[in-house]
Parts: sequence; C-alpha cells; structure tokens
Amino acid sequence: QVQLVESGGGLVQAGGSLRLSCAASGRTFSSYGMGWFRQAPGQEREFVAVISPSGGYTDYADSVKGRFTISRDNAKNTVYLLMNSLKPEDTAAYYCGAGRDLSIYYTDYERFDYWGQGTQVTVSS
Repeated sequence: QVQLVESGGGLVQAGGSLRLSCAASGRTFSSYGMGWFRQAPGQEREFVAVISPSGGYTDYADSVKGRFTISRDNAKNTVYLLMNSLKPEDTAAYYCGAGRDLSIYYTDYERFDYWGQGTQVTVSS
C-alpha cells in the first residue's frame, strides 16, 4: 500500500512558477514509477509527466515540455514537479500517481496503482 499526499498548489500569475511535491508513505517508493496528471473541470485526467523508479528516465506531455521538470528524491520518498512559465491553460487539479508496472503505457492514468488527493493550480492571466 502506498499513500500519496500532494502539496504546493496555489494561485499564480501567468509567467510565474510553482513547485508541487508529492510525499509517499511506505518503504517501496523506489520501486514505483511516478507520474503527474492534471484534470480541469469537465475534462478527462491528462498526462503531464512521468519519472522512472531510479529517476533515470523522464517524459513530458508536449504542452508542458520545456516548462515543467519532474524529479524525485528516493531518500525522502518524494516526487516533485517544477512548473515554470505557467499559462492560464495550465489551470487544473494536479494529481500524482504511483505505478509498479507502467511499461510504455505511462500516459494512461489507468495504469497507475495509487493516487493522491490532488492539489489545485490556478493561473491567472
């Protein structure tokens, strides 16, 4: 069992930055691929970024590539999402997920085993 708790969301002006954190419980954190997804009202949950268990592989949605950076600290059981140059269209609830067997399907939220409760990011224009 893995419990995830996100933090770091808030209200920011366009062009600003935020860093989201996702703290995980349990001693098997380093066995899980970790992902960030987001969901705006009335829309499906969409892939934002993923990082492999060791941190050696990352990937991003085209919409955030070059602006967002995912990282993890396995000693602290925490994954981060640094978001720069934020745009109003980045406004959404952001969720972190943990998956043990993501393979190449990491953009599919149904592949993840555990989810946090989400943190709201609002970008004003």
